[in-house]
Amino acid sequence: MSGRVVQVNVSPGGVPKLPVEQARVGRSGLEGDAHHHDHVHGGPHRAVCLLALEAIERVQADGHPIEPGAVGENLTTVGIEIARLPVGAQLAIGEELLLEIAAPANPCDVIKHVFVRGKSGRISILLHPDDSRMYARVLREGVVREGDPIRVLPPAAESTAALHHGLDLLDSVEREAWLAAWRAAAAAGFDVRILDRGELAAAASPSLPGSSYNRAFGLRQIPIVLPEVRTFYADAGTTGWVVAGLDDPPWPGAVPEDPTGVHAGSVEAVLGRASRSTPPADLCIQPVDPSDDAQIDRWSEASIAANETPDEVAEAIRRTGPFLARTKGEHLVVADLNGRDVGVAASFTRRRVAWLGGAAVLPEARGLGIQRGLILERVRRGADAGCLTAMATANASSVSAANLEAMGLPRVWTRARYRFEPAGVA
Repeated sequence: MSGRVVQVNVSPGGVPKLPVEQARVGRSGLEGDAHHHDHVHGGPHRAVCLLALEAIERVQADGHPIEPGAVGENLTTVGIEIARLPVGAQLAIGEELLLEIAAPANPCDVIKHVFVRGKSGRISILLHPDDSRMYARVLREGVVREGDPIRVLPPAAESTAALHHGLDLLDSVEREAWLAAWRAAAAAGFDVRILDRGELAAAASPSLPGSSYNRAFGLRQIPIVLPEVRTFYADAGTTGWVVAGLDDPPWPGAVPEDPTGVHAGSVEAVLGRASRSTPPADLCIQPVDPSDDAQIDRWSEASIAANETPDEVAEAIRRTGPFLARTKGEHLVVADLNGRDVGVAASFTRRRVAWLGGAAVLPEARGLGIQRGLILERVRRGADAGCLTAMATANASSVSAANLEAMGLPRVWTRARYRFEPAGVA
C-alpha cells in the first residue's frame, strides 16, 4: 500500500494548522508545531497526527466544512486509508522519516466548530472507524515535505505500539482511581493539593507524608509536564514521586524506587482460573455497604491491621474511609475467617476496566490463599459491572505479583517511582 503527503500542517497552538512546504520531525513532533492543550496532545506516543484526504472528503459530503489542517492533523495524506491501519503499522515517508501508528486521536471541543452543530464525533474511531485521525510515534527522525511518497510497512516484531495503546486505557482508569482517593482525603479535611489536567494527575500533601498522597502520573504520555510537576512539589514543600517507566526514567540520572509491575488481562481469563483460588472453606468475603458507617469502620480497622499501618497514618485511613466508600465506582470488601476479619481489598470500575486497588491480609493469615480469593471476588464484581478487563499493580517478584500471574493477570509493563525533593531536581 502506498500514498503521498498532500499537506504538511503546523501551528503555534490551536486550529487550524496551516500548510508549510516542509518540516523536520523529531521524537516529539514537527518543528514549529505546538498545542494549546499539551496535557492531552503531544508527547512521544502522539507526536504526529495524520488524517486521510479520503476521510475529509467523506466528512465534507455529509455537509461539514472541514478542510486539510482544520482538525489539527500534521500530515494530510492521500492514497491510504489511514484510520484502517492497525496499531503498529509503519509509514516510511520520503527519504528519511519513519512513523509508527500509535492510537486513534479522539475528537474534542477544540475542533467542534468545524462540524455542523458541533458534532465532532463525526471523526470518532468508535462512530466512524474509517474517518478518524490517527496518532503516530517517530521511529526515525527526518524531514517531511508536501508530495513525499508514503509506503505502508507491517508492524515490527519488537513493536511496543500495541502495549502503549493498551496502557493508555489502563492508565486513565488508574489515574481516576487515585484522584478519587486523593479527593476522599481532601474531603476528610486533610491538606491534599491536587492537579488534574488531562493525562497529568498529581497530589501533594504536607500533612500526609509518603508516596500515596505525594505522587504524579502522566509522564509516560506527556513528559513535557515535568517542569510543572517540579514546581508543584516545590510550592507544596513536600517530597514527591513521579511514576514512569523503569526503562524510560523521567530525567537523566533519575533513580528508580520500588520497581512495580502493571498486570492486566481479560475478566474472562481470570474467571476461567477460578479453580486456582482455593481459600479456606470458612472464608467469607463481603462487600462494604457504603451507607453503613459500621461496615466502613470495620473495613478501615482491618486495613490498618493488615497493612501494619503506623499510628500517624491510621487516623487518615479512618477519616478517609467514609468518603472513599461513597465514591462512584469504588468497591470495598472485607475477608472474614471464622468470625475474624483477616483481609481487605478495594477495586474501582470505569470504562469497562476493573482496577484492583490495595489488598492486604493479616500476617498470621497469609499463605492460605486469601489473596487469590480477593482477586477473584473483585474481578467477579467487575464482571457484574460490565468490565471486560482487569488490572492491578504489584511490586516486581513479590508474592502478590505471583498471585496475579496465577490468576490470569500477567505483567505487561514495569514502572517505578522517581523521587522529587522539595527543591526539585538539579
